[in-house]
Amino acid sequence: MMQIHISPANEGQRRPKPQDEDNLVFGKHFSDHMFLMDYDIDKGWHNARIIPYGSLSLDPAAMVLHYGQGIFEGLKAYRCADGTIQLFRPDKNFERFNRSARRMCMPEIDPEVQMQVLETLLKVDADWVPRKRGTSLYIRPTMIAVEPALGVRPAHQYLYYIITCPVGAYYAEGFNPVKIYVTDEYVRAVRGGVGEAKTMANYAASLYAAEVAKKKGFTQVLWLDAIERRYVEEVGTMNIFFRIGDELVTPPLSGSILPGVTRDSVIHIAKHWGIKVSERPITIDEVIETAQSGEMKECFGTGTAAVISPVGEIFYRDKTYVVNNGKVGEWSKRFYDEIVGIQYGEKEDIFGWVRKIT
Repeated sequence: MMQIHISPANEGQRRPKPQDEDNLVFGKHFSDHMFLMDYDIDKGWHNARIIPYGSLSLDPAAMVLHYGQGIFEGLKAYRCADGTIQLFRPDKNFERFNRSARRMCMPEIDPEVQMQVLETLLKVDADWVPRKRGTSLYIRPTMIAVEPALGVRPAHQYLYYIITCPVGAYYAEGFNPVKIYVTDEYVRAVRGGVGEAKTMANYAASLYAAEVAKKKGFTQVLWLDAIERRYVEEVGTMNIFFRIGDELVTPPLSGSILPGVTRDSVIHIAKHWGIKVSERPITIDEVIETAQSGEMKECFGTGTAAVISPVGEIFYRDKTYVVNNGKVGEWSKRFYDEIVGIQYGEKEDIFGWVRKIT
């Protein structure tokens, strides 16, 4: 067990809680406390502490600022109807965090330690977990290289920290179909690169195309592969699924796609329900052809922030292709209801995915 020193925030350090849970803005209000832990190549992980939320102090030569050694995760804590708090598949986030760390030449953290420190932080800030269904406490574990040195190599010193914030729906549309913009001009990641790691650089690379899409009135960018610009990969902050006929199709994890926890959950549930699932390459041409013919019955994105995000329109090369008459699909709604029901303790957790905190 990791020894964790807790310094509770005093009255003057406590932060105002948002009172209107119907209008929580994603990523704006942060909880009273944060967790920090240091790494040194000679000491390993040490100095685990929970302190009042506040600014970090970094040397201007901190290597994350120059060479981009930084990774993060995203998961949520949910308040059940009986007042208890639970997590949804946190072990998958811890596994992915360590995979990202290996890819970025950063030190791993024992998953049991990650669970221990997160549980401790959540118990300290339990009052910050909102109570209204559809809201949650978003959790952002992060690791950055803090060694003050110039020179392209893995750092010898790191900071691991966790911040949390109460959130509502990620998209303004809520659980309504979004419009996505397909770019064949810009790329997000290439096989052999860091596309499958949850590192800051991947998101920085996506910003320009996302802004182009936003100015044109679209919610997200649908990325194509970086080599041929033909194969569908993922949507901005989500993995992507297509219902073609009675088959559920999603691009395979080929090295440039983030292995989403919600993606994996949908695949598990679909197979349990007897739905045929194909993790296979799918071209944008097939997407357009099946959307036009009506063979594509629905399309949706999956991710921790939005859970399931139905897609109503796909815009590609100056043309709009409507999916399912722009309406929420049957499977999209069914997957959403099942996953959210498990997250809030309303449905039976037959897969053992839930972790009770309090």
